[in-house]
Amino acid sequence: MSRSAKVFNTKLTRLLGIRTPVVLPPMAGAAGGKLAGQVSSAGGFGFLSAGYGASPTDLKQELSLARSVFQTPGSTHSTEVDFPVGVGYLGWQLETPKSTLVELLPVALEQNVQAVWLAFGEDLAQWIRLIRDHDRHIGKDKKTLIFIQISTVKEALIAAHEWKVDCIVAQGVESGGHGAGYALPLQNLLPLILAALPADSPPVLAAGGLANGGHLASVLTLGAAGAVYGTRFLLAHESLYSDLQRNALVSADSDLSVRSMAWDYARETLGWPAGIDGRGLRNGTVKDFEKGLDLEALKIKFQEGVKNQDIDRLIVWAGTGVGQMNQTQPAKEIVEELHKEAVEHLEAATKLYS
Repeated sequence: MSRSAKVFNTKLTRLLGIRTPVVLPPMAGAAGGKLAGQVSSAGGFGFLSAGYGASPTDLKQELSLARSVFQTPGSTHSTEVDFPVGVGYLGWQLETPKSTLVELLPVALEQNVQAVWLAFGEDLAQWIRLIRDHDRHIGKDKKTLIFIQISTVKEALIAAHEWKVDCIVAQGVESGGHGAGYALPLQNLLPLILAALPADSPPVLAAGGLANGGHLASVLTLGAAGAVYGTRFLLAHESLYSDLQRNALVSADSDLSVRSMAWDYARETLGWPAGIDGRGLRNGTVKDFEKGLDLEALKIKFQEGVKNQDIDRLIVWAGTGVGQMNQTQPAKEIVEELHKEAVEHLEAATKLYS
């Protein structure tokens, strides 16, 4: 049997009915419907993002793009049929007074997506209740699966025991994009969480600095049920990143991945919970911020950079594994490559003992 034909058997693959325990996270400005659909179609599972100015019409359009991936000529795909993608929401944006993002949560539920991902909120429990109430109200046969992103053992215990979520995403400090600056490195965080949870707990996914199939094999042997790849899928042809951003990732060294509040100050996206900042490629915006440049001047330079498509000003989120990625590919090829590499590493590991 070829390595690509082998199917993984983990809590995650059983929960979602997938063959490869690889998840695309809901990255704002990068993970749209086309990318999410392609990842799920390839045997992994894809989330698209609902955030930063999206309207119900925008989200419906992205969900339509995702759904179209599963359609074949002459067939129809009703919302009564399981829709194997998820939508991710930022809790703090849902909780912002007069937030329009609240309108986007029912949109995903009405579209019958398979899962919802929640992160970075002061009261995520209220959104979990809303999702569960929706499922009960419509008499849904299969509940909407709830993924919760956490960064500490305490948060994991609350998610499992109090909120009774369906999947826990353990995000280490190595993750690209926004994350908890106080989080432990993934290799420390993951074992601590797994040791604290009973055997019948929800699947735990590993996130943070992962780049290849060897990393998938590694976290699986530690006890994770799957792995989340953010930066790797930014390089996918279907991501919403521009060619400039993708090329910057291809040529970047891992030491260019830094944590900073510079980008949030520059683009005025403050409001994140305490301790949350972003990790991306160090550029002129970060350098100016570190030098103490006046914030208004920082904003102006950032806006001009966006207008002129200046890569030294554009935000390029990236985890610590970015230096191990050197090409752009279709999303399906990425999933397949991660699958084969992971199987190869796991097979090789069996030869290390007798």
